[in-house]
Amino acid sequence: QVQLVESGGGLVQPGGSLRLSCVASGSISSISAMGWYRQAPGKQRELVAIIFRDGSTNIASSVKGRFTISRDNAKNTVALQMDSVKPEDTAVYYCGSRPTLFGQMNSWGQGTRVTVSS
Repeated sequence: QVQLVESGGGLVQPGGSLRLSCVASGSISSISAMGWYRQAPGKQRELVAIIFRDGSTNIASSVKGRFTISRDNAKNTVALQMDSVKPEDTAVYYCGSRPTLFGQMNSWGQGTRVTVSS
Protein backbone atom coordinates (compact mmCIF):
# COMPACT_ATOMS: atom_id res chain seq x y z
CA GLN A 1 0.00 0.00 0.00
CA VAL A 2 1.26 3.46 -0.93
CA GLN A 3 0.17 6.69 0.73
CA LEU A 4 0.54 10.00 -1.09
CA VAL A 5 0.29 13.51 0.35
CA GLU A 6 0.30 16.59 -1.87
CA SER A 7 1.14 20.14 -0.89
CA GLY A 8 1.93 23.47 -2.49
CA GLY A 9 -1.34 24.54 -4.05
CA GLY A 10 -2.77 28.01 -3.78
CA LEU A 11 -3.60 31.19 -5.64
CA VAL A 12 -1.17 32.41 -8.28
CA GLN A 13 -1.38 35.17 -10.85
CA PRO A 14 -1.25 34.43 -14.58
CA GLY A 15 2.35 34.17 -15.68
CA GLY A 16 3.49 33.22 -12.21
CA SER A 17 4.99 30.04 -10.80
CA LEU A 18 4.00 27.42 -8.29
CA ARG A 19 5.65 24.22 -7.08
CA LEU A 20 3.63 21.21 -6.00
CA SER A 21 5.10 18.38 -3.96
CA CYS A 22 3.96 14.82 -3.38
CA VAL A 23 5.46 12.73 -0.59
CA ALA A 24 5.11 8.97 -0.84
CA SER A 25 5.18 6.53 2.05
CA GLY A 26 4.45 2.85 2.56
CA SER A 27 5.40 0.31 -0.12
CA ILE A 28 7.57 2.77 -2.04
CA SER A 29 9.72 0.08 -3.64
CA SER A 30 6.66 -1.16 -5.51
CA ILE A 31 6.20 2.12 -7.41
CA SER A 32 7.00 2.04 -11.14
CA ALA A 33 5.46 5.37 -12.05
CA MET A 34 4.22 8.51 -10.32
CA GLY A 35 2.30 11.28 -11.93
CA TRP A 36 0.37 14.47 -11.56
CA TYR A 37 -3.20 14.69 -12.75
CA ARG A 38 -5.65 17.55 -12.61
CA GLN A 39 -9.38 17.96 -12.64
CA ALA A 40 -11.04 21.25 -13.48
CA PRO A 41 -14.68 21.94 -12.58
CA GLY A 42 -16.98 20.06 -14.90
CA LYS A 43 -14.14 18.22 -16.61
CA GLN A 44 -12.59 14.80 -16.39
CA ARG A 45 -9.35 14.16 -14.61
CA GLU A 46 -6.43 14.42 -17.04
CA LEU A 47 -2.78 13.51 -16.97
CA VAL A 48 -0.39 16.44 -16.56
CA ALA A 49 2.97 14.74 -16.17
CA ILE A 50 4.38 11.35 -15.25
CA ILE A 51 7.81 10.13 -14.21
CA PHE A 52 8.94 6.52 -14.37
CA ARG A 53 11.34 4.52 -12.24
CA ASP A 54 14.13 4.98 -14.81
CA GLY A 55 13.68 8.75 -14.64
CA SER A 56 12.01 9.18 -18.00
CA THR A 57 9.05 11.52 -18.18
CA ASN A 58 5.98 12.29 -20.23
CA ILE A 59 4.45 15.76 -20.21
CA ALA A 60 1.01 16.66 -21.54
CA SER A 61 1.13 18.84 -24.63
CA SER A 62 -1.03 21.48 -22.92
CA VAL A 63 1.71 22.16 -20.35
CA LYS A 64 4.86 21.15 -22.19
CA GLY A 65 7.51 23.83 -21.95
CA ARG A 66 5.84 25.32 -18.87
CA PHE A 67 5.63 22.45 -16.36
CA THR A 68 8.40 20.13 -15.22
CA ILE A 69 8.16 16.94 -13.19
CA SER A 70 11.06 15.77 -11.06
CA ARG A 71 11.76 13.46 -8.15
CA ASP A 72 13.96 13.29 -5.09
CA ASN A 73 14.47 9.64 -4.23
CA ALA A 74 16.11 10.47 -0.90
CA LYS A 75 12.95 12.29 0.20
CA ASN A 76 10.47 10.01 -1.60
CA THR A 77 9.08 13.12 -3.25
CA VAL A 78 7.85 13.99 -6.71
CA ALA A 79 7.49 17.65 -7.60
CA LEU A 80 5.63 19.54 -10.29
CA GLN A 81 7.17 22.89 -11.15
CA MET A 82 4.56 25.07 -12.78
CA ASP A 83 5.84 28.13 -14.64
CA SER A 84 4.05 30.65 -16.87
CA VAL A 85 0.72 29.47 -15.49
CA LYS A 86 -2.51 30.30 -17.26
CA PRO A 87 -6.09 30.60 -16.00
CA GLU A 88 -6.87 27.30 -17.71
CA ASP A 89 -4.40 25.61 -15.37
CA THR A 90 -6.89 26.17 -12.55
CA ALA A 91 -7.83 22.76 -11.15
CA VAL A 92 -7.41 20.36 -8.28
CA TYR A 93 -4.10 18.60 -8.78
CA TYR A 94 -3.72 14.99 -7.69
CA CYS A 95 -0.65 12.86 -7.24
CA GLY A 96 -0.96 9.23 -8.26
CA SER A 97 1.23 6.14 -8.34
CA ARG A 98 1.12 2.66 -9.78
CA PRO A 99 3.24 -0.49 -9.59
CA THR A 100 3.29 -1.02 -13.36
CA LEU A 101 4.71 0.88 -16.32
CA PHE A 102 1.29 1.07 -17.96
CA GLY A 103 -2.28 1.15 -16.74
CA GLN A 104 -4.23 3.07 -14.16
CA MET A 105 -2.88 4.68 -11.06
CA ASN A 106 -3.93 2.68 -8.01
CA SER A 107 -2.96 5.09 -5.24
CA TRP A 108 -4.02 8.73 -5.00
CA GLY A 109 -3.42 11.69 -2.77
CA GLN A 110 -6.18 13.92 -1.48
CA GLY A 111 -5.50 16.65 -4.03
CA THR A 112 -4.33 20.23 -3.79
CA ARG A 113 -6.18 23.15 -5.35
CA VAL A 114 -4.47 25.53 -7.76
CA THR A 115 -6.21 28.73 -8.77
CA VAL A 116 -4.73 30.97 -11.45
CA SER A 117 -6.33 34.38 -11.32
CA SER A 118 -5.44 38.04 -11.18
